[in-house]
Amino acid sequence: MIEIRDLYKNFGGKQVLQGIDLDIMPGESIAIIGRSGGGKSVLLKHIVGLLSPDSGYVKVEGQNISELSGKELYEIRRKFGFLFQGAALFDSMTVGENVALPIVESSRSVSPSDVRNLVESKLELVGLPNIQHLKPAELSGGMKKRVGLARALVTNPGYILYDEPTTGLDPIMSDSIDYLIKELSDKLKVTSIVVTHDMVSVKNVASKVALIHEGKIYFHGTPEELLASEDPVIVNFIKRTGF
Repeated sequence: MIEIRDLYKNFGGKQVLQGIDLDIMPGESIAIIGRSGGGKSVLLKHIVGLLSPDSGYVKVEGQNISELSGKELYEIRRKFGFLFQGAALFDSMTVGENVALPIVESSRSVSPSDVRNLVESKLELVGLPNIQHLKPAELSGGMKKRVGLARALVTNPGYILYDEPTTGLDPIMSDSIDYLIKELSDKLKVTSIVVTHDMVSVKNVASKVALIHEGKIYFHGTPEELLASEDPVIVNFIKRTGF
């Protein structure tokens, strides 16, 4: 379980998070939505300890992230996979080297053959077998997202964080990524946290939705409850997304 309480974060005089309260349950697939610059990605970075709160806390499985030592934080982070908005692949590396990077950097006890097997299995899991030798420049945008997801999965995490996974993709490819997120969540029983502005993705992948408005969680419920709401703030937000 991830427990977030009274979380505040200020950047250069701008209060981005203003008392976030949220529980994310094991195995849940939750979409975090809100306006651009409203704190969605900032919240995501607090969950994995990339940012420290000004006040309040994030607890992962009962451990307060901001109170952990470097070694303890490292161990917690091993439980997370992170798909970055632009996939964040290294152009100088092959696909196989990109996917293997978390293992290579975190452990010297895995044999080269085991690394190769892990890379192959994760690429197959995201529907991209036998492309280990290719470079990122040879891939489409959707393929890069899938490779980034394979890299996020290679350490067998219990939590996967997605930062705008369908940004820059056409509707067909976006639907494909949504399907993959949902399939992996169901198959692997991982907790999925998806930051998105795409209401189609919310409907496709989420069992719960949290809407950030003015630095707080304004709504927390199911996608169906969100879309049925007559609250002016929610209605206006959904209209702005073009859904």
